[in-house]
Amino acid sequence: MDENGSLYVVDNGKDEVRRYRRGESQGIVVAGGNGSGNRLDQLSCPQYVFVDRDHSVYVSDLGNDRVMKWVEGAKQGIVVAGDQEEGNDLTRLPCPEGVVVDQLGTVYVADAVNGRIMRWPKGVTKGSVIVGGNGGEGQSNQLNVPIGLSFDRHGNMSSITEIIEYKMSI
Repeated sequence: MDENGSLYVVDNGKDEVRRYRRGESQGIVVAGGNGSGNRLDQLSCPQYVFVDRDHSVYVSDLGNDRVMKWVEGAKQGIVVAGDQEEGNDLTRLPCPEGVVVDQLGTVYVADAVNGRIMRWPKGVTKGSVIVGGNGGEGQSNQLNVPIGLSFDRHGNMSSITEIIEYKMSI
């Protein structure tokens, strides 16, 4: 939700994000909505959304291995993280999940495949690892499929959501 009480909903099946103002039942498309694809006016399997104070919408575009920014009223987005390729170098962002943006425009994103949280300052083409990235098995410096993250009001990372695999032997 934004400060006006508008609700933003990711519709994974329609590859779009809609904004619903109070009292609206239809909402309007604010990101994607042009079918599944990798053009700048499309999304493919969007997952998470973050809305900044300017009402720009940031979307983790899982199917395209990128995070997109859609300025309010824009017909197409801007790639702000990821190079649309899979891999584990610092330009890559396979299967991005949770996304948060700070007041400076720095994008923080959960890189589920590589088990890490990445930071992408505004305007860069290469991110940096701030948590994890050391494999996914049991050590305190490792993450296992991080999908969400949040920050407190002071800008400190306050939580990371991971998928933990439970196995049962019989």
